[in-house]
Amino acid sequence: MKKNIIAVNATIMIGLGSILAAPSAFAESISDLEQKKASIQEKRSGVEADISTTSEKINNLQNKQLTAEEQIAAIDAKIAESAKKIDAKNAEITQTKEEIEVLKAEIIVLQERIAKRNDVLKERALSFQESGGDLNYVEVLFGSSSFSDLIDRVGAVAAIAEADREILKQHELDKKELEEKQKAVETKLASLEVAKAQLLQIQNQQKQQKEQKAALVKKLKKQTKKEEENKMGLEEEKANLAAQETAIKSAIDLEKNRLAELEAARKKAAAEAKKRAEQEAAAQAAQAAQAKKQAPSHSNSSSNSSSSSSSSQAPASVSSAPAVSSGTFTRPSAGYVSSQMGERWNKQHAGIDIAASGTVPVVAAADGVVSRSYFSSSYGNVVFVSHRINGQTWTTVYAHLSSRQASDGAVVAKGQQIGIMGNTGHSYGQHLHFELHKGEWNYSKSNAVNPLSYIPN
Repeated sequence: MKKNIIAVNATIMIGLGSILAAPSAFAESISDLEQKKASIQEKRSGVEADISTTSEKINNLQNKQLTAEEQIAAIDAKIAESAKKIDAKNAEITQTKEEIEVLKAEIIVLQERIAKRNDVLKERALSFQESGGDLNYVEVLFGSSSFSDLIDRVGAVAAIAEADREILKQHELDKKELEEKQKAVETKLASLEVAKAQLLQIQNQQKQQKEQKAALVKKLKKQTKKEEENKMGLEEEKANLAAQETAIKSAIDLEKNRLAELEAARKKAAAEAKKRAEQEAAAQAAQAAQAKKQAPSHSNSSSNSSSSSSSSQAPASVSSAPAVSSGTFTRPSAGYVSSQMGERWNKQHAGIDIAASGTVPVVAAADGVVSRSYFSSSYGNVVFVSHRINGQTWTTVYAHLSSRQASDGAVVAKGQQIGIMGNTGHSYGQHLHFELHKGEWNYSKSNAVNPLSYIPN
C-alpha cells in the first residue's frame, strides 16, 4: 500500500518537475529574443548614422556639383566674350582684306601711271635716237647759233631735265607709297591673324576647361545618384529593421502568451493529478480497512474506475496553396528556377528567380511573422517574413508579386498563401524573386544564403 502511494507521489513530482523545467526553457527563448531585439535596435542606430553620413556626402557632392556648374557658367560667359572678340577680329580681317583689294586697284592705277611714264620716256628716247641717238644736253647747248638760241636751248634743256626729274621723282614716290601701303596692310593683316589665333587658342582652352568641368559634373551626378540610391537602401533597411523589431516584439508577446497558457494548463493538470492521487490513496486505504475487518467483498467495488477520456483531434486544415514539403523550408511557388544566386549584371543576385506563367500562388516558406508588406521601387510588391526556428532567426523575402495577401504583423503558417507571382518593380517578365537570409535582412544582403540549399528542387 505504501509503495503504491509512493509511486503515485513520484509520478506527481516528475510531472511537476517537467512543468517547472519548461518555463525555464521558454524564459531562455524570450531572453534570446530580447537580445535579438536589442541587436536590431543597435543595428538601426548604426543605419541611422550611415544615413546621416550618406546625407552629408550627398550635400557635399551637390555643393561640388553646384560649384562646378557655376564655373561652367563663368566659362560659358568667357567663351561668349572670346567669340565676340573673334567676330570683331574676323570683321577687321575682312575689312583689311577689302583694303587690300582697294590697294590692288590703286596698284593697278600706279602701274598704269608708270606705264604711261615709260611711254613718255620711250618717245623721248626715240626722239633722241632719230636726232642722232647719242645727243646729250651739252652738245645741244654748244650747238646753239646765237646767245638767244643758247638761252632758248638752256631753257629747253632745263625743262626737259626738270620733266625727267619729276618723272623719276614720281616714280620713286609711287614706288615708295606702294611699298608702304603693301607693308602696312600686310603688317595689319598679320597682326590680326596673330590676334585671332591667340583668341582661338584661348577659346579652345576655355572649351577644354568647360569639357573638364562638364565631365566633373557628370561624375558628381553619378556619385550623387549612387549615394542617393545607397541612402534609399539604408532608409529601406531602417524601415525593415524597425518592422523586424516589431515582428520580434510580437514573437515575444506570443511566447509570453503561450507561456502563460501553458503554465495555467500545467497548474490545472498538476491539481487534477494530485486530486486523482488523493482519491486513489483514499480508495486504497478504505479497501485496506475493509480487508482488516474481513468484511464480505462480494460487491460493490467502488465504481471509481475512470474511463479513459477520449481525446478529440481537430481535423487538419485544408489549404489551396502548393504542396508543403517536410523540410525546414518549403518551396515558395511552383515553376522553374530561371536565375540562380550569384553574380549577375555586375551585381550580386542575392536570391533565386522562380518563373511560371498564369496565376501562380506564392506561399510562406516556413511559419513566421510578416515584418513588412509594401511596394518597393526595386522589389515591387514584396513581403518580408521573420522566422524563429530552433533558436535561429531567419528572414525570407518574396518580391515582384502582382498582389500581396499578407499584411504587416500577420502570423503566417508554412505553406500559407501570401501573394501572387507577378512582374512589379525592377523586373523583366513574371517571376518570383525569393531570398533567404540567415538572420535579419540588410541592404548589403550580407546574411543571404542560397535558397536552393534549403528548399526542395
